[in-house]
Order: sequence, then structure tokens, then C-alpha cells
Amino acid sequence: MFLFVKHNIENLSDGELITRYQKNGNKKYLSPLFERYSHLMFGLCMKYFKNEEKSKDAVLDVFEKLIVDLKHQQVKSFKSWVYVVAKNHCLMQIRNQVATNKKFDDYCVSQANDGLEILDDTETKLEHLEEAIEELKDEQKECIKLFFIKEKCYTEVADITGYSLKKVKSYIQNGKRNLKIKLTENYGSVFAT
Repeated sequence: MFLFVKHNIENLSDGELITRYQKNGNKKYLSPLFERYSHLMFGLCMKYFKNEEKSKDAVLDVFEKLIVDLKHQQVKSFKSWVYVVAKNHCLMQIRNQVATNKKFDDYCVSQANDGLEILDDTETKLEHLEEAIEELKDEQKECIKLFFIKEKCYTEVADITGYSLKKVKSYIQNGKRNLKIKLTENYGSVFAT
């Protein structure tokens, strides 16, 4: 009997699992979501941490957070939502590590200084890039986010947005060009490297 129930739960869509979890709070509905997306989140965490154990811990931390957050969040696309949650978690971990590193004594700071400057520079660039994306025309912004941030291919972007494949390619190409212009105008040599 248990196998039959478990099999039926695994066949539910992400939305159905979330709805059932929100109605009765039973964590068994989150298990299929973990199985479906933990490998994607692990890959994302590896991009940030470059450390397998730290990435595994981060995936577990994110799912612990989801147990609480999913009770009251309205989630249209779990895959996209969990990607953003995991990305934000990684960035917060990195920022906390940087803050901790800055509290070391002078010797430790001088030893780690090069790495901290690179990390601070990268975070600054990411913040500037996010600001510049928000300044794009709506069509370009939507296509750029789907293509580069959500890592959708051209045809997936076309399906999601309803734009023709030709339009999608044009919006992405023009969006990239406009981003470069905005970043150069607003931040100059910061993006030269």
C-alpha cells in the first residue's frame, strides 16, 4: 500500500506537490521536489563554492529553508523559484564569509587580500549587471533573463514568451549590445576586464 501511495506522489506536478504541502504541511510532498531538483541546485552551488561538501551542505540548507518558505509562498514555477533561492543562499554565504574574513587580524587579512578583492569585484560587477538588465526594454530584459539567468535555449525562450524564434534572437543580441553600452556608460572601466 505504501509503495502505491509513494508512486502516486512522485507522479504529481511541482504545483500539485506544493499545494498539497501547503494544505496539510506533510513533508512527504517535498521529497519528490528534492529528488527532482537537488542535482540542479548542487550544480549551481558548485559554480559558486567550487567545493563538493560545501555545495552538498548548501543544497540541504536551501531545502530546510523551503520547508518554511513554501508554507506561505505562491510559487508559479518551482524550478525557477528554487534556482533564485539557491543562488541567493550561495551569495549570502559568500558575503558572510567575506565579512568574517574581514574581521581577521591584520596578518590574515593581508594573506587573503587578493582573494577578497577578486570576490568583492565580482559581487560589485554582478550588482551592476543586475541593475543594467533592469534598465533594458521589457522584451530584451525578459529574453536576457530567460536565456542567461534561467539558462533556457532559444526555442524555450520563444515558447515561454510567445515571441518568434527570430525575435528572441534579435532581443537577446540587442539586449547584450545595450547591456554593454549601459555598463560602459554607467561604470566605465569596471567592466573592462
